[in-house]
Amino acid sequence: MTATATDVTGARTPDAADVITGARERIDALDDRIIGLIQERMAVSAVIQEARISSGGRRVNLSREMEILGHYRDALGKPGTTLAMTLLELCRGKI
Repeated sequence: MTATATDVTGARTPDAADVITGARERIDALDDRIIGLIQERMAVSAVIQEARISSGGRRVNLSREMEILGHYRDALGKPGTTLAMTLLELCRGKI
């Protein structure tokens, strides 16, 4: 048995199913770009950490992390803080 577009999308009409399918394709493309940007950020963060550690500094700069948390919170509200914490953990590991 083949699922129809309305079955897959939960839409009640073919037109709505087409809109949802197109929007989901756009979301998938955006997610791929976001993942790529996060991976790039992780690589840049590794360069910063290496420079800091090799110069005798600490691996993590907490005042900078607080700036980042504030930036995400200001832009996205409370969920932005959670997103920033996850991003920081990906980029520097757990502290």
